[in-house]
Amino acid sequence: MPERTRRTWWAAGSAVVIALLFAGAASVAAARDEGADHHTAAPAAQSPATDSADAGFARDMAVHHQQAVEMSFIVRDRTQDEDVRRLAYDIANTQANQRGMLLGWLDLWELPKAAAGQEPMAWMTAGGHAGHDMAGMPGMTAMPGTAGTDGGYKAHDGSLMPGMATRTELGRLRGASGRQAEILYLQLMTDHHKGGIDMARGCADLCGVKAEKRLARGMVAGQQSELEAMAGMLAERGAAPRPGKTSGKTS
Repeated sequence: MPERTRRTWWAAGSAVVIALLFAGAASVAAARDEGADHHTAAPAAQSPATDSADAGFARDMAVHHQQAVEMSFIVRDRTQDEDVRRLAYDIANTQANQRGMLLGWLDLWELPKAAAGQEPMAWMTAGGHAGHDMAGMPGMTAMPGTAGTDGGYKAHDGSLMPGMATRTELGRLRGASGRQAEILYLQLMTDHHKGGIDMARGCADLCGVKAEKRLARGMVAGQQSELEAMAGMLAERGAAPRPGKTSGKTS
């Protein structure tokens, strides 16, 4: 693909991301009507509480998605492989759109986009999801002084939630090129998707807003499909997903 065409393609992609954000904002109205389905007789819909699973998932997944978009735009400039660039383009568009919806819901519910005093993932442990999959998520470890939880995530080096790349890993991605960048991106995004999928499953179990639960289920299906594709792309490059991490420490 000629360089001018390639630049046009990614510039158009950036425009699509912006357009999707506005489109996502238009869809959040459904959440107002569904925020309290069991209170249909009430004169006004009831918004989720700031410490609810609905709000916690929206805040945490918006941060999680932002890093996926960032990594996708990094690899855009580090490889000329069209398959990897196409995958990165799709991930950036999809997750920017979903992030816009999540932030739009928080605005609709008049809730802060960052909750002071609330640890990332607290909505999952508080809702009893910790015993489901969290023990096997990358980076899960015991949370000292947290009563009633089997585990939590130990934030480290800029990685705030399971699957998120560290600052060190992002630096390595920025410094890589060609096949090395492709493999590292696919490995980091595989970890990212695994963490994101379990968060989305948590919302599917714990969230109360139907529109948000549907979005979470869609995330699970979409990211599982991408995991399969990335496994194949890694195999084509003589590589494989990284072994699962069992602590919050970098490898």
